[in-house]
Amino acid sequence: MRFIGDWKIAFATCFFIALSIYVARLEFDNVVLHFLRLAKDFPENHTGGKVSEKSPYEEDFMTMFMSTAEDIDRSYSLHYDFYQESCPSAERIIAKAITETYNARPSIAPSLIRLLFHDCFIEGCDASVLLDADESLTSEKEASPNQSLKGLDVIDAIKSELENVCPGVVSCADIIVLAAREAVLLAGGPFYPLETGRKDSVAAFKEIAERELPTPQANLSVILARFASRGFNERETVSLFGAHSIGTTHCTFFEDRLYNFAGTGKPDPELNPGFLQELKTKCPFSASASSPSPSPGTGLAPSLPASDCPKNYGMSPTGGNDGVIDLSFNNEGGEENFGTRYFRRLMQKKGLLFSDQQLTSSEETETWVRAYASDPQLFRRDFAMSMMKLSSYHVLTGPLGQVRTTCSKVLPKELI
Repeated sequence: MRFIGDWKIAFATCFFIALSIYVARLEFDNVVLHFLRLAKDFPENHTGGKVSEKSPYEEDFMTMFMSTAEDIDRSYSLHYDFYQESCPSAERIIAKAITETYNARPSIAPSLIRLLFHDCFIEGCDASVLLDADESLTSEKEASPNQSLKGLDVIDAIKSELENVCPGVVSCADIIVLAAREAVLLAGGPFYPLETGRKDSVAAFKEIAERELPTPQANLSVILARFASRGFNERETVSLFGAHSIGTTHCTFFEDRLYNFAGTGKPDPELNPGFLQELKTKCPFSASASSPSPSPGTGLAPSLPASDCPKNYGMSPTGGNDGVIDLSFNNEGGEENFGTRYFRRLMQKKGLLFSDQQLTSSEETETWVRAYASDPQLFRRDFAMSMMKLSSYHVLTGPLGQVRTTCSKVLPKELI
């Protein structure tokens, strides 16, 4: 009997010690997470300022610190049905609004997919791309690749409706990713599940958008480097380019390939001869075609995916071509060929933009182009996975960020 009593006392003692350690760890984790978030948001990280060199000991410490942070972040992670209790009709309202808009205006699909890319690719999926300029920040909308963005009115309308139903609950960042998912589905792409719970940024990043969004003139090394810096490998990058199977673009963004590629005065030799002649009829020679094309990554052209661009964006001062090209090529193969037709055309050397055809310029990326061209189900699976990953890139959750009541304006501190 004495043994049993001692065992109970020992068990109770161990239990309370473990509980104390657990509580202490939680407090430490919160402090660490707060420190890391502050470090991540320090202005030098956003403006490209020079960071002082670290000693090997500091590097080892930060490696350990970041490993710990990855574990801590799980306590503030996204999860499914985040709004189940706070706003149970949220996802249904978003889906209904996008469906109604798409039925009246099918071009909204590529617009919303592009909006998602422009938001998430620059400092994460935080709706920073929606912010207007004010006395405290410059707007990402003013960055040249973002001046052609469309669909912002649709996001605003959805936000307004949600504010009437459940005010101050659903973030603009979640609206963007959920709206893009519905757009993909309506355009013939795959459905993919999304976790929610994102918060909205209180900052915008115009200079980073100007510098980091890849352009249609970007070569493969630039494209892969930009995506790799955000954790996307070659396979994921190629799959995301499948979004170029819908939308429109304009002759001015590729006419140098038709008439004066790389300043040679000749067409791009990579272009299929028959496709070249077809494009020349839609994009006749203009003065801008003889001018040097923008260098990769300059931000002088709309970023990827370059769909649904307006006529007056990115035009050369010499009055270049404004012919409109349908990236779906009259819905070639039907909606079930969302993505697949794009890769099949690349295999035929019918990539419209220089950056498109670049996907066949290396063995690694061409392997996936060939795979997606021949296996629609493989593409749909990979595209869905890559869109899930993109939609959850570098998100703000928990106590970080805010839920804006108006997507274009930061919520005043006194209302947070």
